Amino acid sequence: MGIERNVSKPKGKVYGESKKNRRKQKKTTVVVQKLYETCKEVFSDCGPGVVPSPDKVERLKVVLDSMTEVDVGLRPDMTFFKATTGGEIPRITYLHLYACEKFSIGIFCLPPTGVIPLHNHPGMTVFSKLLFGTMHIKSYDWVGNGPDAMALNADPLEEHPSRVRLAKVKVDSEFTAPCNTSILYPADGGNMHCFKARTPCAVLDVLGPPYCDPEGRHCQYYMDFPFTRFSVVNSISVPVEERDGYAWLEERDRPKDVTVVGEVYSGPKIVEK
Repeated sequence: MGIERNVSKPKGKVYGESKKNRRKQKKTTVVVQKLYETCKEVFSDCGPGVVPSPDKVERLKVVLDSMTEVDVGLRPDMTFFKATTGGEIPRITYLHLYACEKFSIGIFCLPPTGVIPLHNHPGMTVFSKLLFGTMHIKSYDWVGNGPDAMALNADPLEEHPSRVRLAKVKVDSEFTAPCNTSILYPADGGNMHCFKARTPCAVLDVLGPPYCDPEGRHCQYYMDFPFTRFSVVNSISVPVEERDGYAWLEERDRPKDVTVVGEVYSGPKIVEK
């Protein structure tokens, strides 16, 4: 992280800054402020498990769809996005823009091969906008809520059989910016997802409401297994030709090889209202 040095500047004008750059800065400030104000309106009457109305979802999506890395002061050549060497595990950087009890805004910065493991978003509506780069996204939704969607580990070598839950693949594709905003809901849209960066990537995330352990919105991580990995119990029946579209998910602790660090966001600031 660099240290800002004091530089004498002539009075009455901005040192080293052209009118064009000032107009550009004003424009990006307006974009980020508009995102904040739209989020405030969209999530005003929402809470855990409460999805904004379709017209409000569309309003926020339109704002995010138009955004790029320039609007938040990012460039692909920044330190956050540099490839690692010598087998070092890529570090994920999180830039915090804003958070309140209703919603949060932040940016995940991933270097090439960086991974955000499979995790959930309990009771949340989440908007994810890929600002630049190419990323593989895989997401799932649960199949049912009862015991019919459960199974036991069929591996006889397992000392303690694992209890897993059936999920259906929602997305399993690569995305390259510019692309539309992805939206997931409490019970649909791919509530459990994982990201794998093919190139340097930046993802702008809006969560409504944010994670909150005291309120039961804990970030749970999962391992996924092919449908044929476990013995089916109860009345689950999936045609052979469709089994690639299903997987068993098992809860796990946060992977130890994943490092997410917070850094100071230095882009256009939000003015609370």
